[in-house]
Amino acid sequence: MTSLSDALLAPRRIALVGASGDAGRLTARPQRYLRRHGFAGELFPVNPRAPEILGERSYASLTDIPGEIDFAYILLGTGQVEAQVASCAARGIPVACVLADGFAEAGHEGAELQARVLATAKSAGIRLLGPNSMGVINTHTRTALTTNAAFEADALPSGRVALVSQSGSMMGALLSRGAARGIGFSHLVGTGNEADLTAGEIASLLLDRPEVDVVCLFLEAIRAPEQLAAAARKAHALGKPIVALKLGRSPFGAELAASHTGALAGTDAAADAFFRAHGTLRVTMLEALLELPPLVAGRRAPARTHRGVGVMTTTGGGGALAIDALGVRGIEAKKPDAAAAAKLAAAGMPTHARLLDMTLAGTKPERVMAALDALRAAEDTDLALAVIGSSAQFRPQDSVAGIVEAAKQPGKPIAAFLAPQAEASLRLLAEAGIAAFRTPETAADAIAAFCTWRAPREVPALPPPAVTLPDAPDEADARALFAALGLSSDAAVMQQDPPEGLRYPVAAKILSPDIAHKTEVGGVMLNILDSAALREAAAAMRARVAAAAPDARITGILVQPMAKGLAEAILGFRRDPEAGAVVLLGAGGVLSELHRDIALRLAPVDEAEARAMIGEVRALTSLSGWRNLPRGDLDALAKAVVAVSRLATLDAVKEAEINPLIIHAEGQGVTVADAWIVPT
Repeated sequence: MTSLSDALLAPRRIALVGASGDAGRLTARPQRYLRRHGFAGELFPVNPRAPEILGERSYASLTDIPGEIDFAYILLGTGQVEAQVASCAARGIPVACVLADGFAEAGHEGAELQARVLATAKSAGIRLLGPNSMGVINTHTRTALTTNAAFEADALPSGRVALVSQSGSMMGALLSRGAARGIGFSHLVGTGNEADLTAGEIASLLLDRPEVDVVCLFLEAIRAPEQLAAAARKAHALGKPIVALKLGRSPFGAELAASHTGALAGTDAAADAFFRAHGTLRVTMLEALLELPPLVAGRRAPARTHRGVGVMTTTGGGGALAIDALGVRGIEAKKPDAAAAAKLAAAGMPTHARLLDMTLAGTKPERVMAALDALRAAEDTDLALAVIGSSAQFRPQDSVAGIVEAAKQPGKPIAAFLAPQAEASLRLLAEAGIAAFRTPETAADAIAAFCTWRAPREVPALPPPAVTLPDAPDEADARALFAALGLSSDAAVMQQDPPEGLRYPVAAKILSPDIAHKTEVGGVMLNILDSAALREAAAAMRARVAAAAPDARITGILVQPMAKGLAEAILGFRRDPEAGAVVLLGAGGVLSELHRDIALRLAPVDEAEARAMIGEVRALTSLSGWRNLPRGDLDALAKAVVAVSRLATLDAVKEAEINPLIIHAEGQGVTVADAWIVPT
């Protein structure tokens, strides 16, 4: 029996259900493209109205086809798909692909239809690709099983990079862009709605194939994150990296992605955290998805990166553009260290500049080789970047010869940015397996992904907190939960009379499971000096809240001693609909949503990861003793981040937040000033 991998990615006997004899129609394309590009397997057009389709015998139904069928591409309209999947089930076809749209992305009725189609497939052990899938291409077997118009092209360039795309049209866009530069793919797979087969599962299948070195993902949403994570772990083990471009970085992009695929959108920061945690390189530009793979092919994520690059150039302006673009992405063009400087000096080259400018020396291969050899010797960089000027356009062989020869030597990667329009040079570099960039922005995008790449993380084994939550928790319940995590707070609940033993001045806040932002309804009073003032403030607060939120359930008033520290942070937890459980640390207070000064990770995290998060929040920089300012208790803050991340182990919590978390001086801990939780 044909394996799933071969049936999906290298089928030899293909049924085209609904194939058209009109060569100009969409449903004729798969048959035309398969034959146009040299598919040597067997095709079985299925169309009850014609005995022959485009010169090949046609069959009235799937049941009339003799022998086994590896793959059925259903080209009929939405209303006929369910019956055809049932026919595939009756024939025992291992893979069925559905072209039609109008399923989960089209609303409730479409989602119900998709569920029925999937149930039919699953009951027969059939794997379903799509719906809304433009098919599968395998350039090594010349299998152009697709309706994408890009395959009208005469040539089907082959390569060792596979593409899995949730957008069918982008398969053709990337194929054509790559072909123009001599970059080919091994496979292109359109996953569509991913009712069954997901991008993660298909990526995993592709990683097992010997003709694949890198898998690229074009994602509109993260579906089945556990499968993407499993594929990423396999990629690291095999030394076959995964590169992802995911839409939804803006609210408008996220909205379009959701409406297109029927997926529930998560936050882009959570997606970033997901890819980082699982060792997947993320790019943000379409060209970078094409250009990055040669930089990482055959490599695993390094144990440590420096976020630094050595840069040589034959064009001063082009080199400056590259350094500027890298700097915007947080990657530094480093001055030569001692090891690099020694080699540069031996070659008679400048040894102290951030940019090794060889404009006057030109692109003599031996000089370029010597420069790149020296820059690769640096111990504080991740790669060497060659920036080439006009010679790349007019003397392609000479301009890239030094780069090509240097890249043949073992060592850290070499990449190139070509400032002019230089198609021939780009093609030569592609043939040599060297990452080459058209623009400084895409160079910076790809290099930033490389310089922040790391191995899939080990998830710390943390026990769940021993706590039971009410169905409608208020802040007092939230504080009890955080106390169970080790973040206790000095607060009391007041119903009528002020509690005994309070340390004045105090803050008073309304308690309600229905009010998350208490300041917006007048539910907070600060600096209350004594019990009489507290009694008066409580009565006034109840009246304000009753007027502003008349339907809110009031469960009391929480009273806490006033606290002042060196800084305030927001520390939160949520279950992202795409990425899963995440923990967030950022600048705290009422303006936290405006500042967006945050660090975010998949939860749970360990203390080392928590400290890395602290280092990413600009507002917390002063707590490390910056410019002799008092040091904050970063040990306590790191422990607090770890504690809140443990909520990932508690299924009863959907979201939780401490804002602000007051950070005191070194050795004096942190204070929970406000807290809330949302149960699942």
